[in-house]
Amino acid sequence: MGKGGGCFPSKTRPPIGVPPDNNTQASPAPLIPEEPAEEEQSPQIITVVQDTSDGNHDGELVSKKRRLKIYIIFYSMYGHVEILARKVKQGVDSIEGVEGVLYRVPETLANATLDQMRAPHKGNDEVPSMCVEEMVNADGFLFGFPTRFGSMAAQMNAFFDSTHELWVEQKLAGKPAGFFVSTGTQGGGQETTALTAIPHLVHHGMVYVPVGYTFGAGMFRMDGIRGGSPYGAGVYSGDGSREPSETELGLAEHQGRYMATLVKRFGPSP
Repeated sequence: MGKGGGCFPSKTRPPIGVPPDNNTQASPAPLIPEEPAEEEQSPQIITVVQDTSDGNHDGELVSKKRRLKIYIIFYSMYGHVEILARKVKQGVDSIEGVEGVLYRVPETLANATLDQMRAPHKGNDEVPSMCVEEMVNADGFLFGFPTRFGSMAAQMNAFFDSTHELWVEQKLAGKPAGFFVSTGTQGGGQETTALTAIPHLVHHGMVYVPVGYTFGAGMFRMDGIRGGSPYGAGVYSGDGSREPSETELGLAEHQGRYMATLVKRFGPSP
């Protein structure tokens, strides 16, 4: 394992369940960047022309706060990534002034093929399909997808291919983005799936935002199977029947909250 991964027992950190004393160092707590003081924040303001009914005025200028939007764009064949996506949204929505919006990427497989793979159909879903042109309206992104041989599923890759026109004009440049993933096994690519997706952001000029170890002690637990990594939240699906653990769900919610906090702090000025 790489350096800084917390993979070996610490000589200074007590075992899990044992409270630290004055001579030991506890595992770090979840870290969310502190928001600047209210007077230091740059509020997101839009100017709206409000019509008057008496016809004696050309209109008045009204200032309103605009909610920042983080698009949570995902592909989920069997539902595990969707579970994470909904927890990510909860985290985003917990930050005042920021809203998470769920979108699916278009399916590329025929229904007959999905039936053979025992994958549920998603035609009558309340989550809309992502329209590429709409991406320019987002203030940030969190992309979720399962792995296929250590990299993103073909459906998500096809979606990124469809963003060619946005790439030509660099319309997504400067927008922050992160990843969350699903793999079938512990060696299935929790880190490589996110790592090999970074070039898509690079060519768009987007800013990659990993979650790092900001989840705190939950990133260091060794008492059970846990998906997720410093690259982003993750879940192990096994044969498809395994449900996400509380730690995996907690990391997903934390990632949404973490991204929303950063977007709110460094988001574009009106």
